[in-house]
Amino acid sequence: MAKQKTSNILTLEEFKEKHYGKTGTPKREELEAGYENFKLGVLLQQARHKKGLTQEELAQKTGTTKSYISKIENDVKEVRLSTLQKIVERGLDGKVQLSIQL
Repeated sequence: MAKQKTSNILTLEEFKEKHYGKTGTPKREELEAGYENFKLGVLLQQARHKKGLTQEELAQKTGTTKSYISKIENDVKEVRLSTLQKIVERGLDGKVQLSIQL
């Protein structure tokens, strides 16, 4: 009978618990908050590409700078909600939707 090889591959959740602790711990909360900022930048970049706009064009439409758009997309700068709304609504003809989970 062949011996089954055990896998040392972790799920994402197992990896996060092993290296950052359980949900609710300070280190884990810091990781999760950082991920949300990163995700926001990626979502903005994807929406801009879908609209066929360059960073410069989006910046001009919204009264910001190419550098500012780049910093948001690359998770270098956090964005205020009011500024995000302006970028999405004026620049991308979209709508920002938020949710709060308890």
